[in-house]
Amino acid sequence: MREICRGTCASYINVRNANPVSGNKLIRRIKRLGRARGVLVRLETRYGKGSHGRLYYGDRFTTVKDRKKEIGEGLLMAMLRQLGLTLDELDGRGAECDMRIRSC
Repeated sequence: MREICRGTCASYINVRNANPVSGNKLIRRIKRLGRARGVLVRLETRYGKGSHGRLYYGDRFTTVKDRKKEIGEGLLMAMLRQLGLTLDELDGRGAECDMRIRSC
């Protein structure tokens, strides 16, 4: 089980500023980030049941649930962690924000 540091540790996860987004909006943002970085991004619906699909960012992937519904903060952070991204990168804010997802 992974411990989350509370305090000044660089692994402190602060999701107060994470605005919930829909699955479609998340896919669009990740595709835009992939184009800017030259990383292949694709969505494959054959690996998901119903409205689920598998979103690839380079060689990493995550499962996107219903693309029309909102993704909560916890699930959003878990999906970004699976893709090796941070909320800062997704929002285009860079490293100047205090959002971090690294483990201790």
